[in-house]
Amino acid sequence: MIVQFSTGGRGRDQAKRGAMLYLKPDMASLATGSVNFPTGIYENPPDFVEGLAKAMLDNGIKPEIEVFDLAMLYNAANLAKKGLLAERPHVQFVLGVPNALPARRSIFDFLRAELAPVLPGATWVAAGIGRHQWEVNQWCLETGGHCRTGLEDNLKITPDRLAVSNAELVRKVVDACAGYNRRPATPAEARLMLGLAPTQ
Repeated sequence: MIVQFSTGGRGRDQAKRGAMLYLKPDMASLATGSVNFPTGIYENPPDFVEGLAKAMLDNGIKPEIEVFDLAMLYNAANLAKKGLLAERPHVQFVLGVPNALPARRSIFDFLRAELAPVLPGATWVAAGIGRHQWEVNQWCLETGGHCRTGLEDNLKITPDRLAVSNAELVRKVVDACAGYNRRPATPAEARLMLGLAPTQ
């Protein structure tokens, strides 16, 4: 298992968002800028972002750099120049949040093209929000990226109005892998790909 904590800001003040990093999870989310969400601002001012990045570095935690807007990719590159990101960062492009990056193939392709020169050696994943989740996962399978899926981003409702499980959504991606000449990574392979220490 790879343990990842969220440092997201919805409903939590900034002082509490990184308060659990001393527990040293494998990974933690790191949004590298602020962005408008549908009903508010997801605030990540520069000094706060640098403080979170330093706390992750000090605790041996790999950030998952959350890119909700294009500037966040370049902000991450600046963190790397300042020595606040370790080598081979991991980036997640978040597509389909209203007021942020739309889920369009041309934007997805542009972000991937920018990643290589801006953060050389980075691994990446893209998340599609809501109805875009499956489409974005297929783009990732086609182009060599990792996949993200789950009820947090896409609450599927069955005819009897009961939410289905994350397992069903993961199975859908796993079943699609063969069609793209891909296969799911084992836990050990995933840790190696992401540059995480092997489990004891």
